[in-house]
Amino acid sequence: MPTPLDPSPRAPAPRSVTTTRWSLMAQFALFGVLGTSWMSRLPSIRADLGLSAGQLGSLLVVGGVGTLVAVLGTGAVVARFGTRATLVAATAGNVAGFGLLAVGTSTGDVVPFAAGAALNGVSGALVNIPININAASVERAVGRAILPHFHACFSIGAALGALVAAGFAALGMTVATQLVAVMLVVTVLRAVLVVPSTALAPERAVGTDGAGAARGSGVRAALGAWREPRTLLIGLVLLAASLSEGSAGTWMSLAVVDGFEAREAVGAVAYGTFVTSMTVVRFAGTGLIDRYGRVAVLRASGASALVGLLLFGLSPSIVTAWVGVVLWGCGAALANPIAISAASDEPVHAAPRVAVATSFSTVAMLSAPPLLGLLADAVGVRHALLAICAAVVLSLAVSGRVRPLTEDGATDDRTGAHAP
Repeated sequence: MPTPLDPSPRAPAPRSVTTTRWSLMAQFALFGVLGTSWMSRLPSIRADLGLSAGQLGSLLVVGGVGTLVAVLGTGAVVARFGTRATLVAATAGNVAGFGLLAVGTSTGDVVPFAAGAALNGVSGALVNIPININAASVERAVGRAILPHFHACFSIGAALGALVAAGFAALGMTVATQLVAVMLVVTVLRAVLVVPSTALAPERAVGTDGAGAARGSGVRAALGAWREPRTLLIGLVLLAASLSEGSAGTWMSLAVVDGFEAREAVGAVAYGTFVTSMTVVRFAGTGLIDRYGRVAVLRASGASALVGLLLFGLSPSIVTAWVGVVLWGCGAALANPIAISAASDEPVHAAPRVAVATSFSTVAMLSAPPLLGLLADAVGVRHALLAICAAVVLSLAVSGRVRPLTEDGATDDRTGAHAP
């Protein structure tokens, strides 16, 4: 019986698996570089556009809305055209988007900047979902949990992007110059990596009567994923993971500065400690997933994040709060890759399920900054972050849903990555 996606591509040689793995790790790193390299120049962007902080924040929401809109349809796009074609289209979209951002900042015109932010938001979703689907394919080929390694590379790329932005700023280079230079380098590298990084994933939808059936089956699969309780509950895990990781990036430095009357550099080091903890666990924690299974590791991660958040939010001392930062970072490390891996258990349905699950994280990224900002005005930034505990508890409650699926659709947590 034909399926929306061909689940049985030709078995690759071990060398090609290794090549695909490293190529995808580079893709994740580039994704991280691209995002933080321009977001780290927000003070200069605000000055170039002549906006207040509040106006700039509202403008950036446009990019988040673009991401949300794209996420809702990316599953069908991947099912119809494959991950490789989707990545090529996303790269082209990023080139246009960054070009518009450069025009906006160089001319002080908000309109092209907003258009560029929206286009980059769409392109970000068209990159994020395919690279995660391909990473899950590599994990299946390897036969053990390695998806956290890819997310660790994203974290490393994000840190590198911030350093790139700092370097351009230190040299007195304009934001427009940086945008063009970074986009040129990233585009060339993506062009080199696109074929090897997508070697293990099905490349297009197939159907009983050609393109029309393929198109219809892809759309049906994308809509059908929204009716699957397991997929929706995995989405809640991703929502909590995105709140935990994203809120730290947005608010932790300010929480340390305001909460402990510390210098700005101390706040930056605190966030650096969080990222370091998260990256180390993403590289070292895959063995735990293989040994103890996804559910046990996700529950341990949730407990670590919960204790860390409570320590950070309630501790009267910066020393014990710093312990909370480490525990929070360790707890935030594996939830996202575990959820993506769970959504990708069945290759035939991976694209729509990953798209649905990641839409929850997009909602978190859109809603968390303004909601936490309002709460911070009332109770302070450090105490406002305690609201994330509710999402972590919810993630713990539904953690059993990430058990690997067997071939008959049942769940099995005998292995960390994928059940036999």
